[in-house]
Amino acid sequence: MGSDHGRTAPPAPPGVRRILVATVVPLFIATVLAAVVLWPRGGAAPSDGGADVPRHHGTAVRVVTVPCPPTPPGTEGTPGAGAGPCGTITVRVDDGPAAGQQVDTPVPDGPGAPRIEAGDDVILVELTDPTDPTASTWHIAEHQRGTPLVWLAVVFAAAIVAFGRWRGLAALGGLAASFAILLTFVLPGIAAGRSPLLVAVVGAALIMFVVLYLTHGVTAQTSVAVLGTLGSLVLTGVLGTVATAATHLTGFGSEDATTLSMFQANVDLHGLLLAGIIIGSLGVLDDVTVTQAATVTELANANPGLTRLQLYRAATRVGRAHIASTVNTIVLAYAGASLPLLLLLTADSRPVAQILTSEFLAQEIVRSIVATLGLIAAVPLTTGLAAVVAAAGRPGDTPTVEAPAGPSRAEALAALSSPRAGRSDPARSTPPATAIDAWPDPDRSTETAW
Repeated sequence: MGSDHGRTAPPAPPGVRRILVATVVPLFIATVLAAVVLWPRGGAAPSDGGADVPRHHGTAVRVVTVPCPPTPPGTEGTPGAGAGPCGTITVRVDDGPAAGQQVDTPVPDGPGAPRIEAGDDVILVELTDPTDPTASTWHIAEHQRGTPLVWLAVVFAAAIVAFGRWRGLAALGGLAASFAILLTFVLPGIAAGRSPLLVAVVGAALIMFVVLYLTHGVTAQTSVAVLGTLGSLVLTGVLGTVATAATHLTGFGSEDATTLSMFQANVDLHGLLLAGIIIGSLGVLDDVTVTQAATVTELANANPGLTRLQLYRAATRVGRAHIASTVNTIVLAYAGASLPLLLLLTADSRPVAQILTSEFLAQEIVRSIVATLGLIAAVPLTTGLAAVVAAAGRPGDTPTVEAPAGPSRAEALAALSSPRAGRSDPARSTPPATAIDAWPDPDRSTETAW
């Protein structure tokens, strides 16, 4: 964040608070009612992906590797065959009907296969022979990652609480609420065949209300950030709808989407693309809106004589600097998540124009552009609302700051005629007492004003 959000801001005038309550509360009620209507009822339809293979925990006891047999001459289409590793791994089964038994499994091979050593905790699957139900074979699927993930989560939570204290604890609560809404409402709602765009907008609004008020408190400043975030989310949804329609994106731009269409045929992949843009934009939007609202509040407290227009212009300068860095963050985040996709471009022999306009890459370009446009719109929207709220309750918008009284002629002559130590370094000379006393608050920062 670009400012200290932990300091309590002065309360807004009663009239402003009433207006904010009359605006925010109906929006919150509408969001809750929409969530109730769209809430998935009943379980999702079972997929046709086959029976679920039981998975068991196990511990590797012994690893025996042997040279792999040579690849038969003339064999094609088996890259890496004969390269290994080959052998067997003895694994002790830790749960299930075979708990305590030791079973032999082949050494995992192929792209992405786990590398197993003695003592590793692994996940086992038992495959039954369709022709002989009494015969079964065991295979290692992957490593167990539960314990390392738990320790990472503990370190993560401890670091946030140690640095943020109560505010950090509230941030953890907001994070837990975000995942709860995603896992219990957004994902099941989309899987149940609801409109992904509508579910994403309602789910993002729920996350926004819970996280912002829980993390930053129920204040006028937070309410301004809520309104700015909600308006930017709606605009992002509109821009995403127009952009995907103009570029004729179908949502089948990735292998994951194609696989999902095979198991969940009722999911609207075009709507799912829009939902991903909105959910992905929310995390950056609330950062920008909270920062802009806090910046305007701090400026108004530092100089109560600033008008709405002056507050807006000063805070917008901060917003421009914030956006300049955040735009790069968004693009790099999408690029980092799509590195395998970008690497494929180096092996593609098509012209660059055809690659850029193909759906799998055009989809990522649209994501970045739409998210950035929504982010840019959040700055003037939130800053304007915050300036109106911060300047409310004043006698007028025109500042009535009196010009500081300068030193008298006698004081000026005395200052000029008196000897000064260290004349060669005027920057270190002690200013007159009248200059120090002119500050409204000696404890405030003396940096150059906006």
